[in-house]
Amino acid sequence: MNTPPPSSARLSSLDALRGFDMFWILGLGSVLQAFLKTGFPNSGAAQFLSSQLEHVSWEGFHFYDLIFPLFVFLSGVSLAIALPRRLERDGMAATVRHLIARGLVLFLLGVYFSGGLKDGWDKVRWLGVLQRIGMASAFAGLLSLRLSTRALVASTFGILVGYALLLKAVHVPGVESPSFEEGKNLTNYLDSVWLPGRKHNGTHDPEGLLSTLPAVASALFGLLAGRWMTSQRSPHRVLGGLFTAGVLLVTAGWCWHPFFPIIKKIWSSSFVLVAAGWSTLLLAAFYWLTDIKGWCAWTPPFLWVGANPITLYLLGGMGLFRTVSERLVPKPDPTGGWLTAAVAFAAMLVLARWLYRRGIFVRI
Repeated sequence: MNTPPPSSARLSSLDALRGFDMFWILGLGSVLQAFLKTGFPNSGAAQFLSSQLEHVSWEGFHFYDLIFPLFVFLSGVSLAIALPRRLERDGMAATVRHLIARGLVLFLLGVYFSGGLKDGWDKVRWLGVLQRIGMASAFAGLLSLRLSTRALVASTFGILVGYALLLKAVHVPGVESPSFEEGKNLTNYLDSVWLPGRKHNGTHDPEGLLSTLPAVASALFGLLAGRWMTSQRSPHRVLGGLFTAGVLLVTAGWCWHPFFPIIKKIWSSSFVLVAAGWSTLLLAAFYWLTDIKGWCAWTPPFLWVGANPITLYLLGGMGLFRTVSERLVPKPDPTGGWLTAAVAFAAMLVLARWLYRRGIFVRI
């Protein structure tokens, strides 16, 4: 008889998958892409794989478009595990303060990471990757403190349907009919009018104002998956539920695509479904490999990186690993850039292992 893991148990699958996700954020994609382009310049298969390591220009979905929403999804899974413990230990008021404070810290770190105030208030990028993670996880966590699982499901799909109706029904000045084209949709328009400071795409931002709403749904999908995984169900039933949900979400997203296209840069509702579906399927695969089968010998590098994701992300963004690589690799790079990217990634891994082995975990 299979005994379900207790709700307080640490899920190896979550830690390993978070590290897997951070591998791509911290440079593995650059290493593989440079290797494919220099080693197999005339291979159709290599060109296809290389294209999957780039974001689509607007509509559609590549593997690399999954990386950011997967992290938001996993933040929701973590909330489902951590919040009940904190609520029991500290009470409701302290838990609410923690969620708000954590969201604010991530928001301020994101502003600093994007350049802060060094070029003046009008050049501050107020919204970005870390800001989105902080806001989406904070709002999802706050909702979870008051709502039942059934109410959270209804809220998640309500957000997605409401967002779709807004973009389909509200006219943008100067555009004859509601559009999903870049610069002509409601999401981009609101950024151009109401989002101060510097926008990533000039007049609008892929992590802008209105698109934060469906990002909350991404975190809620992760939170729902986390509740399912920590419920009193057998591991194989948990696995079956994750797999079924993943397939249904991916299918629903692609079925919605002709009516509300899959567009990462406005975090469209169909994009949320497809990304959440693939995130759930990846979580199911990692859960089967590590928590059910116990095959964990391959996971340590992922655990090193997943233990300090925000710290490594900030250091990478500030150019630390690239600087180390440029000092070690001769110029010009004899491999056409592949070696420079690989050494930068290796430097990140060395630091991640050093922090992990010494028990240094920077929690936010």
